[in-house]
Amino acid sequence: MAKAIRFGIQTAPQQTTWQELRDTWKLIDSAGYDTAWTFDHFFPILTDVTGPCFEGWIALTALAAETSRVEVGVLVTGNTYRHPAVLANMGATLDHTSGGRLIMGIGAAWFEQEHAAYGIPFYTTPERIHRLDEATEIIKRLWTERQTNFEGRYYQIKDAYCEPKPVRKPYPPIMIGGGGEKLTLKVVAKHADIWNTFGSPEVFRHKIEVLRGHCDAVGRNFDDIEISWAGLTLLTESSAEKDAAVRAMAQAFGLPAEQVEPGLLIGSAEEVRDRIERLIAVGVTHFIILASAPFNHDSIHRFAEEVIPAFK
Repeated sequence: MAKAIRFGIQTAPQQTTWQELRDTWKLIDSAGYDTAWTFDHFFPILTDVTGPCFEGWIALTALAAETSRVEVGVLVTGNTYRHPAVLANMGATLDHTSGGRLIMGIGAAWFEQEHAAYGIPFYTTPERIHRLDEATEIIKRLWTERQTNFEGRYYQIKDAYCEPKPVRKPYPPIMIGGGGEKLTLKVVAKHADIWNTFGSPEVFRHKIEVLRGHCDAVGRNFDDIEISWAGLTLLTESSAEKDAAVRAMAQAFGLPAEQVEPGLLIGSAEEVRDRIERLIAVGVTHFIILASAPFNHDSIHRFAEEVIPAFK
């Protein structure tokens, strides 16, 4: 059965005020979006690191209480920042306080500067991904087993409980973020209900085939995984505005503009709808707009009115 096309917004909780976040989440909830997200950083990324940044999970809990309909999550939790047994309890609690609307977003973590600043071990990339594998297994087991024991290379828990269990059964959907083909996508194949990454239709086409191979190798049905795109979205008829947005994104990620541009939803409403169609054609069904403060409420309204109805 074909998956429904879904749309969400991540409001980066940085360089903003609490009132601005509250107002924006209320708009997202009422405008017809399906999901809403914070991120998991302790000071701002891709901008002035000395500015304000609200902690992602506390912010998510309070923002979820301002909404009634959207599914909510952290896009994505850095696994290195919290022990997975603690995170499992946090997630179960939030699933209850939100009425069963949690999506557990998790990834290996990537922001080395933040780890260094707080004295949090960063580990090598392979170790962070292997830790993510064990952590996700622990979370799933704590959410489904009466008592959990786990003896892994990186984590050990003994006679552990997580009560009450989450509202959603067997557990809230698990979203894993990341695009590494040898290790990360193997973890996605083993554990994820949703996989999120960035890029153009061509990038997704290639990585989806890699993910299919990992699913075959671990005996997982590929069709059980929802494919999710995240990126900059801008509705504009102005070529100058479009070019400026692409240049800014390319500069932020240190990549050529021509490499970045195909993975963005930028242009007129018709152009954006066409770009979404091309991503759907390769298998993407969940589109998450990455929004930065000051949050443009007119743009959020316009996308909901001129783009979303074409896919519902």
